[in-house]
Amino acid sequence: DITFYKLHHAIQIAMGWTNSHLFEFTIEGYRIGEIYENLEEQDESHIINAKETKLIALIDKEGEDFKYEYDFGDGWYHSIILEKYESLENTQQLPFCLSGALKCPPEDCGGITGFYEFLSVISNKRHPDYQDTKVWAGGKFNPTEFDVVKINKQLKNIDKYIKSIEE
Repeated sequence: DITFYKLHHAIQIAMGWTNSHLFEFTIEGYRIGEIYENLEEQDESHIINAKETKLIALIDKEGEDFKYEYDFGDGWYHSIILEKYESLENTQQLPFCLSGALKCPPEDCGGITGFYEFLSVISNKRHPDYQDTKVWAGGKFNPTEFDVVKINKQLKNIDKYIKSIEE
Protein backbone atom coordinates (compact mmCIF):
# COMPACT_ATOMS: atom_id res chain seq x y z
CA ASP A 1 0.00 0.00 0.00
CA ILE A 2 2.97 2.36 -0.49
CA THR A 3 3.77 4.54 -3.44
CA PHE A 4 6.55 3.75 -5.88
CA TYR A 5 8.22 6.94 -4.67
CA LYS A 6 8.37 5.64 -1.10
CA LEU A 7 9.57 2.25 -2.36
CA HIS A 8 12.36 4.02 -4.25
CA HIS A 9 13.48 5.68 -1.02
CA ALA A 10 13.25 2.41 0.93
CA ILE A 11 15.55 0.85 -1.67
CA GLN A 12 17.92 3.82 -1.40
CA ILE A 13 18.12 3.34 2.37
CA ALA A 14 18.56 -0.43 2.13
CA MET A 15 21.28 -0.07 -0.50
CA GLY A 16 23.04 2.74 1.33
CA TRP A 17 22.77 5.10 -1.62
CA THR A 18 22.18 8.84 -1.43
CA ASN A 19 19.31 9.47 -3.86
CA SER A 20 21.69 11.37 -6.15
CA HIS A 21 20.30 10.14 -9.46
CA LEU A 22 17.12 9.57 -11.41
CA PHE A 23 15.15 6.35 -11.03
CA GLU A 24 12.44 4.49 -12.86
CA PHE A 25 10.28 1.42 -12.30
CA THR A 26 8.96 -0.55 -15.26
CA ILE A 27 6.01 -2.92 -15.11
CA GLU A 28 4.54 -4.52 -18.21
CA GLY A 29 5.48 -1.55 -20.36
CA TYR A 30 4.48 1.09 -17.81
CA ARG A 31 7.17 3.53 -16.71
CA ILE A 32 6.86 4.93 -13.20
CA GLY A 33 9.17 7.68 -12.03
CA GLU A 34 9.47 11.15 -10.66
CA ILE A 35 8.06 13.96 -12.78
CA TYR A 36 10.46 16.87 -13.22
CA GLU A 37 9.07 20.11 -14.59
CA ASN A 38 12.37 21.46 -15.92
CA LEU A 39 14.04 18.31 -17.19
CA GLU A 40 14.39 18.52 -20.97
CA GLU A 41 15.34 14.87 -21.43
CA GLN A 42 12.24 13.47 -19.72
CA ASP A 43 9.16 12.77 -21.79
CA GLU A 44 6.59 13.31 -19.04
CA SER A 45 3.75 12.03 -21.20
CA HIS A 46 5.06 8.50 -20.86
CA ILE A 47 5.92 8.55 -17.16
CA ILE A 48 3.44 7.64 -14.43
CA ASN A 49 3.98 9.77 -11.33
CA ALA A 50 5.72 7.66 -8.67
CA LYS A 51 4.57 10.03 -5.92
CA GLU A 52 0.92 9.39 -6.71
CA THR A 53 0.91 5.73 -7.75
CA LYS A 54 0.70 2.93 -5.21
CA LEU A 55 2.20 -0.47 -5.89
CA ILE A 56 -1.17 -2.17 -5.42
CA ALA A 57 -2.46 -0.29 -8.49
CA LEU A 58 -0.07 -2.22 -10.76
CA ILE A 59 1.15 -5.19 -8.70
CA ASP A 60 -1.53 -7.34 -7.13
CA LYS A 61 -0.58 -10.99 -7.61
CA GLU A 62 2.05 -13.01 -5.84
CA GLY A 63 4.89 -13.89 -8.19
CA GLU A 64 4.58 -10.71 -10.26
CA ASP A 65 7.83 -8.97 -11.00
CA PHE A 66 8.94 -5.54 -12.07
CA LYS A 67 12.15 -3.63 -12.67
CA TYR A 68 13.82 -0.77 -10.86
CA GLU A 69 16.61 1.24 -12.44
CA TYR A 70 18.69 3.73 -10.51
CA ASP A 71 21.36 6.05 -11.90
CA PHE A 72 20.86 5.91 -15.65
CA GLY A 73 24.57 6.58 -16.19
CA ASP A 74 25.84 3.69 -14.05
CA GLY A 75 22.76 1.61 -14.85
CA TRP A 76 21.87 -0.19 -11.64
CA TYR A 77 19.08 -2.59 -12.64
CA HIS A 78 17.09 -4.49 -10.04
CA SER A 79 14.47 -7.19 -10.47
CA ILE A 80 11.79 -7.07 -7.79
CA ILE A 81 9.36 -9.94 -7.21
CA LEU A 82 6.26 -9.85 -5.02
CA GLU A 83 6.88 -13.15 -3.27
CA LYS A 84 3.79 -13.17 -1.08
CA TYR A 85 1.37 -11.10 0.91
CA GLU A 86 1.71 -11.30 4.68
CA SER A 87 -0.66 -10.30 7.43
CA LEU A 88 1.13 -7.90 9.72
CA GLU A 89 0.39 -6.57 13.15
CA ASN A 90 -0.77 -2.97 13.21
CA THR A 91 2.21 -2.11 15.37
CA GLN A 92 4.80 -3.44 12.92
CA GLN A 93 7.07 -0.86 11.32
CA LEU A 94 6.69 -0.60 7.57
CA PRO A 95 8.72 -0.77 5.48
CA PHE A 96 11.39 -2.95 7.05
CA CYS A 97 14.30 -5.04 5.86
CA LEU A 98 14.21 -8.78 6.59
CA SER A 99 17.80 -9.57 5.67
CA GLY A 100 20.55 -8.91 3.19
CA ALA A 101 24.15 -9.52 2.35
CA LEU A 102 27.12 -7.45 1.27
CA LYS A 103 27.59 -3.71 0.99
CA CYS A 104 26.17 -1.97 -2.03
CA PRO A 105 28.40 -0.32 -4.62
CA PRO A 106 29.25 3.30 -3.88
CA GLU A 107 27.52 6.04 -5.86
CA ASP A 108 29.13 6.92 -9.19
CA CYS A 109 31.55 4.00 -9.29
CA GLY A 110 30.80 3.30 -12.95
CA GLY A 111 28.23 0.51 -12.91
CA ILE A 112 28.98 -3.15 -12.40
CA THR A 113 32.32 -3.14 -14.26
CA GLY A 114 33.41 0.00 -12.42
CA PHE A 115 32.40 -1.61 -9.13
CA TYR A 116 34.53 -4.68 -9.80
CA GLU A 117 37.46 -2.44 -10.68
CA PHE A 118 36.83 -0.46 -7.49
CA LEU A 119 36.86 -3.69 -5.43
CA SER A 120 40.10 -4.74 -7.11
CA VAL A 121 41.79 -1.44 -6.26
CA ILE A 122 40.45 -1.12 -2.71
CA SER A 123 41.55 -4.65 -1.81
CA ASN A 124 45.16 -4.10 -2.96
CA LYS A 125 47.14 -1.60 -0.86
CA ARG A 126 49.93 -1.73 -3.44
CA HIS A 127 47.69 -0.64 -6.30
CA PRO A 128 48.78 2.80 -7.59
CA ASP A 129 45.22 4.12 -7.24
CA TYR A 130 44.60 2.61 -3.79
CA GLN A 131 45.05 5.80 -1.74
CA ASP A 132 42.95 8.01 -4.03
CA THR A 133 40.24 5.36 -4.24
CA LYS A 134 40.18 4.93 -0.48
CA VAL A 135 39.76 8.70 0.00
CA TRP A 136 37.05 8.78 -2.69
CA ALA A 137 35.21 5.95 -0.88
CA GLY A 138 35.19 7.88 2.38
CA GLY A 139 38.19 6.27 4.04
CA LYS A 140 37.08 2.67 4.22
CA PHE A 141 34.93 0.19 2.37
CA ASN A 142 34.11 -3.26 3.70
CA PRO A 143 32.35 -5.17 0.90
CA THR A 144 31.04 -7.83 3.32
CA GLU A 145 29.35 -5.31 5.61
CA PHE A 146 25.55 -5.38 5.91
CA ASP A 147 23.76 -3.97 8.96
CA VAL A 148 20.05 -4.84 8.96
CA VAL A 149 19.55 -3.13 12.34
CA LYS A 150 20.98 0.16 11.03
CA ILE A 151 18.87 -0.08 7.87
CA ASN A 152 15.70 -0.69 9.87
CA LYS A 153 16.46 2.29 12.12
CA GLN A 154 16.70 4.44 8.99
CA LEU A 155 13.56 2.88 7.48
CA LYS A 156 11.68 3.65 10.69
CA ASN A 157 12.23 7.34 9.88
CA ILE A 158 11.60 7.09 6.13
CA ASP A 159 8.92 9.79 6.12
CA LYS A 160 11.30 12.28 7.78
CA TYR A 161 14.03 11.20 5.34
CA ILE A 162 11.77 11.86 2.35
CA LYS A 163 10.63 15.20 3.77
CA SER A 164 14.25 16.31 4.26
CA ILE A 165 15.06 15.46 0.63
CA GLU A 166 12.09 17.41 -0.67
CA GLU A 167 12.97 20.58 1.25
